[in-house]
Amino acid sequence: MTKTVITSDKAPAAIGTYSQAIKAGNTVYMSGQIPLDPKTMELVEGFEAQVVQVFENLKAVAEAAGGSFKDIVKLNIFLVDLSHFAKVNEIMGTYFDQPYPARAAIGVAALPKGSQVEMDAILVIE
Repeated sequence: MTKTVITSDKAPAAIGTYSQAIKAGNTVYMSGQIPLDPKTMELVEGFEAQVVQVFENLKAVAEAAGGSFKDIVKLNIFLVDLSHFAKVNEIMGTYFDQPYPARAAIGVAALPKGSQVEMDAILVIE
């Protein structure tokens, strides 16, 4: 099996020992994205803005892999405060159409750089 590294300059550069995404066959495994502005590598302010930035970062990596949100089969959402999940759901509805991907929402104690949200995804590109 061949693994291909996927990168996009429209998403934050990896800040550790990982790739933005790896494509194996027709499956793309996207690393977790936090709400960093890819131009400044700084965290955006405000919960809603953070959620939007994470979706935009994921979108950029999906497009670099030759896919789109329609190809996402699994989405994991990590939140410092699960009481914000209704807002995440509302914003997610502007990015996805049915059939929606399988999804998990996980409450965590903390995220990198003080982020309030992080997401990763798996795509299958036909």
